[in-house]
Amino acid sequence: MAEVTPSNQDVLELKGLHLYHAGVSNCSMRVRIALEEKGLAWTSHHLDLFKKEHITPEYFGINPNGLVPTLVHDGKVIIESDDIIEYLDINFPEPALRPPEGPERETMEVWLRRATAIHLKAVKTHIYEKRVRGQMAQSDEQKEQYEKLQTNESLLEFHRKSANDGFTQQELDDAKATLDQSFADLETELGTRQWLAGNEFSLADIAWVPLYFTMDVLAGYSFDGLDNVAAWAKRIEARPSYKTAILDWWPEAMTPLKQSNL
Repeated sequence: MAEVTPSNQDVLELKGLHLYHAGVSNCSMRVRIALEEKGLAWTSHHLDLFKKEHITPEYFGINPNGLVPTLVHDGKVIIESDDIIEYLDINFPEPALRPPEGPERETMEVWLRRATAIHLKAVKTHIYEKRVRGQMAQSDEQKEQYEKLQTNESLLEFHRKSANDGFTQQELDDAKATLDQSFADLETELGTRQWLAGNEFSLADIAWVPLYFTMDVLAGYSFDGLDNVAAWAKRIEARPSYKTAILDWWPEAMTPLKQSNL
């Protein structure tokens, strides 16, 4: 569990559930879906990533990577979206979003961790190059501030490329290949059941539907021929949490490259 000790002591006084998040962030979407599925009351701390509201000493004092989302629960700080949604299911077990211990739980864990594993090198690389890079260019002052605050070398390298230099063709090809294989595997998995980890909606589905949404709406990724994935997405669209956790927070300025299938 990615619990951190914040240097920003103010958050230690927060009571209840507080979420630092962004409307455009697929990782934030995961946590909002989990909160909505469980019917939990939470306090929003929305950060506009395009205005660099997350690049401040105050926020890096809460999340040392300067990323969203961050959950604060009664002064306890949890980072990383996969850890946050598992934390929520453990601490607020009804309704359950994890299968009982056994093969379905193991399947859920595999899909949950896989969504996290491909996030930086595939999902963000593809989205930033297709849509976001020009809007994320940093001023010299912002670049200096970010590099003073950020200590994660992988994130430093990624943002130098995404905001300024661009990715190599090989990096873009590798990202696309990873995405193609991941969604092909999703298609196969959903050929025998409605949900990724069995007969019930779970954290695995919560981890993947924001990737589907942002790849489709933001990056114009083609899901042609992935009929099982499209049907799965339609089932999720019918859940109230889809509207409240994804659509209601989606920035109006981020118009789609194409009409979403959702």
